[in-house]
Amino acid sequence: MRDSNVTVATNPNRRALPSVYETIGEQADLLSSHLQSMSEAFPLTSQKILRKFTSGEAARLMNVSDSTLRKMSLVGEGPQPETTSNGRRLYTLPDINQIRHLLAQSTRGRGSIEFAPHRRPGGHLQVLAVTNFKGGSGKTTTSAHLVQYQALQGYRVPAVDLEPQASLSALLGVLPELDVASNQTLYAAIRYDRNRRGLSDVIRPTYFDGLDLVLGNFELMEFEHTTPKALSTGAGGETLFFTRVTEALDEVADNYGVMVIDGPPQLGFLTLSGLCAATAMIVTVHPQMLDISSMSWFLLMIRDLLGVVRDAGSDLKCHFIRYLLTRFEPQDAPQTKVARLHPHGKEKGAETDPGSPSQLVTAKRTTLLGIHVKSLWHRFGERFSVAFRKVDENAD
Repeated sequence: MRDSNVTVATNPNRRALPSVYETIGEQADLLSSHLQSMSEAFPLTSQKILRKFTSGEAARLMNVSDSTLRKMSLVGEGPQPETTSNGRRLYTLPDINQIRHLLAQSTRGRGSIEFAPHRRPGGHLQVLAVTNFKGGSGKTTTSAHLVQYQALQGYRVPAVDLEPQASLSALLGVLPELDVASNQTLYAAIRYDRNRRGLSDVIRPTYFDGLDLVLGNFELMEFEHTTPKALSTGAGGETLFFTRVTEALDEVADNYGVMVIDGPPQLGFLTLSGLCAATAMIVTVHPQMLDISSMSWFLLMIRDLLGVVRDAGSDLKCHFIRYLLTRFEPQDAPQTKVARLHPHGKEKGAETDPGSPSQLVTAKRTTLLGIHVKSLWHRFGERFSVAFRKVDENAD
């Protein structure tokens, strides 16, 4: 047997080893400097804006013909589009939504809601929770594109960022470490002390017309620390911890047609409270054996915890539960085999979502969008919306 080149230290002098404090500090500073260099292309004073839509794209979003928009423009009805040097007409999303309301006002009966979709008074509010225990399954990416798709259809929708890392907030144009002050996140509406605020004071608009944002950052971790104390002292009053997110959302529910919650990759008080606020669940999972196994344990733990909630007198009811395979490659035989293991794998048109964004564009292009903190709508436009039509149909 050949001699190994690996040297094993038998009795290392621990005093001679570098301090973990210093090592981690140096590596953190180095990584921070690299990130700062990458972000120089996007000044801190810059703001995200949504691209404009051609008349053809706008017409398809509103389910009308291009000629209808041309006639409205000629007679001066509604917002006037920007005209480029080559004669192309461009509309902003606020322009499109304004035209939607004009068309709805001119149409009687049920047809009006097709132009300006909204939740009827007393109608069911769909609260979609995108969740999984394992990080990297595509929860935030799915949540971001789902709320953007709903906003493009004309709905008013809030994105609720339940993740302390606040990746969803960053995707929607808010830098949590710079743009969010103390008591401006969801935690402000669910905390137990006298500094609690209404959600209407916290929610803010985004650069997507009709899309609002409930911010997240590391302040949300306080809920994990204060809830045990509240349970032992009764500081929460009559409001149990698993209903606090529900009560916060109820305050603004009448303003929206659908809500989307981006859950954190952990199973704690915050995740459980978010799930109890949901009327439907989308579980994202990468079709690999370790990810499927992790999801199985996640579902088992959720069942046990929801059993405790049920015993406390609150039985969670869901309109639907769907499993979305992310980064799925149909040509990959092992992935295809693993995909059959998930609960809907044997159904016709299983929830493998062949039109998912990860298959609409190449991995390289998707990675570049991630580096620039952009979504697919910033570059690929209408083609990506097919990915969420099935989810949208299930939410009706």
